[in-house]
Amino acid sequence: MPESREGGRELEQPPQSVPGDPVPSTEMPPREHCFPVTRSVPAGMLSWVLYKGGASETTRRALSVQGRSWNTVPRSLRPSSTMVGLKPPEVPPTAAMKFVSAGMAGCIADLCTFPLDTAKVRLQIQGEVRIPRTTSSVEYRGVLGTLSTMVRTEGARSLYSGLAAGLQRQMSFASIRIGLYDSVKQLYTPKGAENTGVATRLLAGCTTGAVAVACAQPTDVVKVRFQASGALSDSARRYSGTVDAYLTIAREEGVRGLWRGTLPNIARNAIINCGELVTYDLLKDALLRAQLMTDNVLCHFVAAFGAGFCATVVASPVDVVKTRYMNASSGQYRNALSCLLALLMQDGPAGLYKGFIPSFLRLGSWNVVMFVSYEQLQRTMVLARPALA
Repeated sequence: MPESREGGRELEQPPQSVPGDPVPSTEMPPREHCFPVTRSVPAGMLSWVLYKGGASETTRRALSVQGRSWNTVPRSLRPSSTMVGLKPPEVPPTAAMKFVSAGMAGCIADLCTFPLDTAKVRLQIQGEVRIPRTTSSVEYRGVLGTLSTMVRTEGARSLYSGLAAGLQRQMSFASIRIGLYDSVKQLYTPKGAENTGVATRLLAGCTTGAVAVACAQPTDVVKVRFQASGALSDSARRYSGTVDAYLTIAREEGVRGLWRGTLPNIARNAIINCGELVTYDLLKDALLRAQLMTDNVLCHFVAAFGAGFCATVVASPVDVVKTRYMNASSGQYRNALSCLLALLMQDGPAGLYKGFIPSFLRLGSWNVVMFVSYEQLQRTMVLARPALA
């Protein structure tokens, strides 16, 4: 039987039809017949692609599937007229593309969800005993109540207080934590392994999270200070702008002040990476392997939403301690442990989940926007690369 070559591989031709056999349609059938995959086929030829039974994605091979049932074809290989967003590229994105895409996606997600993050911070520090003691007549109740109170008492701009530091944080933090995750995961994967184990993914997530915190901690400190300072009167606010905040903290608290709360933040991000980035990675793989979805926006949305919920559940206690400790006045707490003990004595165990609803709304929506943007930005850069070369 004659064979055609493409990219150094031999593709089997569909077997010649036998009189009396049904002739498969060249259009995508609704239930029966097979289907053509034409994106990597020479002009005028027809290639039929199907997973080899029980093989992994990397061992995909061209097989003759004429006459097979449509239901035997993996969903990830079925052409779809309802594909949302860009299709997966033939060539994987480079590490640099992932690094830049992650930073840009983090900024897009922050722009969309920053008010929810501010509301979360206000609810987390509410009721905190400060040194020197201050009283505030403003009380926040729930997410919508917090947002409406802030707009009424401080103006709509207060919802985005600290946005500049937040965007600075994402360009460095998200780029490292998310953009380098795949590269570190490949580095930790043993040579010759067909699949990456959960332990390897967890280790990669913890590594990129810790490195990201070490590099971007000052931006996180300034962001939290700005988000919390909106509740204070104009005379009590400590900083006039982002640059002034960096300089004032370094002058009054020393350079170490810019890295205040680094250890609890590393713990928080190690947990968040395990509950967010690794969970997204596992859920996306599971959806594709089970052929429940194709690699498109809907798949990314579902995986990101589940990752956001898991991350919020496991990281909320550490997040509350981190926020209070980073916002504390100099000398208020000896360390993160004393902050945790003070919180438990004052509010009890329920205090560890203060602001859980806004935290979930923020982290869940942030994950959805970030991961969907991240996947599409990567594919856009791959498509744009030949034009820029």
